Amino acid sequence: MSGAAHRACLLLLFLLLSLPGTLALPSVPDYLQRGWQRLLEEGEGCTTCRPEDCPAPRGCLAGLVRDACDCCWECANLEGQICDLDNTNHFYGRCGDHLECRLDAGDLRRGEVPEPQCTCLSAQALCGSDGKTYAQICRFQEAARAQPQANLSVAHEGPCEAEPQILSPPYDIWNVTGQDVIFGCEVFAYPMASIEWRKDGAEMLLPGDDPHISVQFRGGPQKYEVTAWLQIQAVRVTDEGTYRCFARNKVGQAMALASLTVLTPDQLNMTGLLLPNPRPGPEDYVDSEEPEDYY
Repeated sequence: MSGAAHRACLLLLFLLLSLPGTLALPSVPDYLQRGWQRLLEEGEGCTTCRPEDCPAPRGCLAGLVRDACDCCWECANLEGQICDLDNTNHFYGRCGDHLECRLDAGDLRRGEVPEPQCTCLSAQALCGSDGKTYAQICRFQEAARAQPQANLSVAHEGPCEAEPQILSPPYDIWNVTGQDVIFGCEVFAYPMASIEWRKDGAEMLLPGDDPHISVQFRGGPQKYEVTAWLQIQAVRVTDEGTYRCFARNKVGQAMALASLTVLTPDQLNMTGLLLPNPRPGPEDYVDSEEPEDYY
């Protein structure tokens, strides 16, 4: 099929899928609509390049790239956006600074059709002049371009030293005697934080010497993060109360709390409620083929 015929087929399909309600056709993903819209706007080919007629792109967080005709500047695609694998910028677009268009190997492992996405070439965390840690140079540049008045610069490679931040605090839970409950606490910190669990009104750290309470820790789910779980098996009425997650490092500390309400079976029958779904615990983490180094 010639290039012109291929474009014509794509445009016809786009128009059919765009028709209102009369046709029972599948919905079109946003990234395909963007690609087809690009073809509609550009037409069949490139005309004489006249840079003075080019619109000025604005708000380009990933930088600028040339358009498909190699004439005008336009916004580059951000990390995670669909891209043209051959770097031609004809359909989905071209990736920005420090980004490369790659197929997602995770899709292949899950048996899914992989989609080319813009991926950052660096995984090195950076400390910004604003005291914030950025996962890598691509995220830093997005923030710097979004706030040009801040004059952000890279203070140094690696994360900023800061007090812990509790990204995902424990949630209030209710359950019935005899059921298991789990509290989770996800913390970002550099240097690494130590995490403790306590119950209001009790002096000792949990789990103490109570065999039906356990505490587990694990690095992740992201770099410079630690997750801690407090598990109570066969919960009792005496377990009811407020539980606190404390995260500490040499810079400072953070705390989050959650309550546990325990009902007896008779009380549950009176309320007419259904048992809550179990919350994710350590066993719900999917192990990668290679161990991660989170610090």
